[in-house]
Amino acid sequence: MANRDTNSQIQQIADRQAIEQVLARYCRGIDRCDAEELAQVFAPDARIDYGDGPKPPAETIAGLMAGLGAMTLTHHNIGNLICEVDGDRARCETYCVALHILPGAEAKQGEQLPMTEMVVGGRYLDKFVKQGGEWRIAERLYIMDWNRQGPSSMEESGGLYDTLARRGARHPRDPSYAWWAKS
Repeated sequence: MANRDTNSQIQQIADRQAIEQVLARYCRGIDRCDAEELAQVFAPDARIDYGDGPKPPAETIAGLMAGLGAMTLTHHNIGNLICEVDGDRARCETYCVALHILPGAEAKQGEQLPMTEMVVGGRYLDKFVKQGGEWRIAERLYIMDWNRQGPSSMEESGGLYDTLARRGARHPRDPSYAWWAKS
């Protein structure tokens, strides 16, 4: 009996770690604007609702790519995670803080206005399913808790920034793709 309890606890830990990996891959897919990576985190019949009603993965991902792809960069960070695993199903509440840098609008006489920085804090309420041994998001509800917006203070050049040659980019130009491809 004790062995069965130990195996069950080990499986719970393994499942939770796998779910955390799915959430991290979601953030990577969003921030790199990598539609293929995002498609891997959702179940094919998932329902995703960021506040404008539930949509299937293909429609959601297309909308995310259009909206986030128009931004200079995004950086999603997940934090507190409450996760209850029950066999091949799980429910999780995950905190997220996301930075969005929007390009500056063009002002009169062709000058460029400063970039805008938007930071949003919220939570993902996710239902997960395990299909073929892999965890996927089957249902997502997003809750926005707070936000802040203003002129960006991001520096891209000068001083130390001139020595940082590798910069994050959208898929496939981001240096991490080449790094992961190496054996």
